[in-house]
Amino acid sequence: MRVHRNVAPSPAARQRDRWTTSYADFVTILLVLFVAIAAQGLQSAVPLKVAIPVAAAPEPAPVVRVALPLPPKPPAILAALAPLEALGVKLKVESRGIVISLEQKVLFDSGDDRISDQALLVISEIAGVLRGVPNKISLIGHADSRPIHSKRFRDNWELSVARSLRLRELLSREFGIAEGRLSVASLGANDPVDSEDTEEGRANNRRVEFVIADEGVLP
Repeated sequence: MRVHRNVAPSPAARQRDRWTTSYADFVTILLVLFVAIAAQGLQSAVPLKVAIPVAAAPEPAPVVRVALPLPPKPPAILAALAPLEALGVKLKVESRGIVISLEQKVLFDSGDDRISDQALLVISEIAGVLRGVPNKISLIGHADSRPIHSKRFRDNWELSVARSLRLRELLSREFGIAEGRLSVASLGANDPVDSEDTEEGRANNRRVEFVIADEGVLP
C-alpha cells in the first residue's frame, strides 16, 4: 500500500508561483487599460452634427428710378406766332435760337427787293413779338441756285443782301425795333433747305430768316 505524503514546495517553486501571479495581474491591468482606450475611441468616432449655415438668398437689387428731365416748355414766342404759319411763315427752334422763316413769295416779287404791300401785315405781327424781347435779331437772306438777270443785282447774293437790308430798314423805321439789335447777312444759295431739282424746292430755298438769338432771356 502506497502512502502519499504532503511534500512542502521548494523555495524555487514558491518563487515561480509569485512571478506567475504578478504577470497575471499585469496582463489584467493592461487588458482593462485597452478596454478603456477602446471605449473612449468609440465615443470619439460618433459623428458630430455640425450646423452648416445655408447661404442666404441674395437680396433683389434695389430699383433705381431716374427722374428724366421734362421737355422744355416751348417759348411763348412760338405760340404768339403760330397763327402766321397759315400765311407761309415757318417756325422752328435751333441751337442758334428761334428761326422765323418767310418764303420769298410772302415778302417780295421775283427778282425784287421791294417788300410787297400784303407782306406788311405779316411783318407787323412779327415785329410786335420782337419788341417784347431784348434778344438780338439776325436777318438772313437766302436764294436758289438759278442765276438771275437783273440790271440792279449781279447775282443772287446781292439780291439776298438787298432784301435783308430792306427788312432791317422797315423794322427799325416803321416798327420801332432798335437798329443795334438788328444784323444783316446773306447766304445766297449756299444753305438750301430743299432740292434744287424742282420748282417747289427752289421756292422753299428762296426765303428770309429772322433769327432770334438764343441768349437765355426768351419768355
